[in-house]
Amino acid sequence: MDRLIYTAMSGANAAANRQAILSNNLANASTNGFRSQLATYRAVPLQGAGASTRVFALEASAGYSDKAGPAQRTDRALDAMAVGSAWFAVQGLDGNEGYTRSGHFEVSTDGTLVTGNGLPVLSSDGSPISVPPGAALTIAQDGGISAKVGNQPANTIGKLKLVTPTAEDPLKRGDDGLFRSLSGDPLNSDDTARVQTGVLEGSNVNAIEAMVGMIQTARQFETQMRLLQTAESNDRSAGQLLGLQG
Repeated sequence: MDRLIYTAMSGANAAANRQAILSNNLANASTNGFRSQLATYRAVPLQGAGASTRVFALEASAGYSDKAGPAQRTDRALDAMAVGSAWFAVQGLDGNEGYTRSGHFEVSTDGTLVTGNGLPVLSSDGSPISVPPGAALTIAQDGGISAKVGNQPANTIGKLKLVTPTAEDPLKRGDDGLFRSLSGDPLNSDDTARVQTGVLEGSNVNAIEAMVGMIQTARQFETQMRLLQTAESNDRSAGQLLGLQG
């Protein structure tokens, strides 16, 4: 009977974890550049004497869906969409380099080019990009940024750092929502990467699939809980039978 308890308990825990992942995906269905998180599970035998027939269902590291989100035209000069497998490099709150597909950029009050949530955008040399006061910015297809102040000629003030992950050093999602290389080292700038200006990449989450998955997972969780109740009832009945006087 304890085998039933192990299976149902770990199954319910796996369902709860999957529900949390699907909920997070659905909550970010309208977040620019969001990559939906994938959830997979594997059966792991419990180690120990007399426990070889007990199995846990544990979450496996499935990563994220690298499918591109839909292109949304904004015609805004500081909106850009990375083409293909390229990513924008930004400075995370921890000071380390991270990567995002969200190309909604703004100029902060101190003249630094930042993302929509205030993270500094990095140039190809790995440093933040400073914008002259009152400058009108344009972004070229290669990521070059030109600033024009009044009637003065436009000057190049930097170039967006665009990176392309490889199979040898893929990206993984961090707790802060940014992606970083699996090795932990900053990726090299990819001079061949290109962007589309006046366009933003939407989330690649399919809201309908996420909602259907949440319904299925909720039913699976209920099934596992009913199995636990059945195991409890069986245990109570067995205890009553053993307590009978012959």
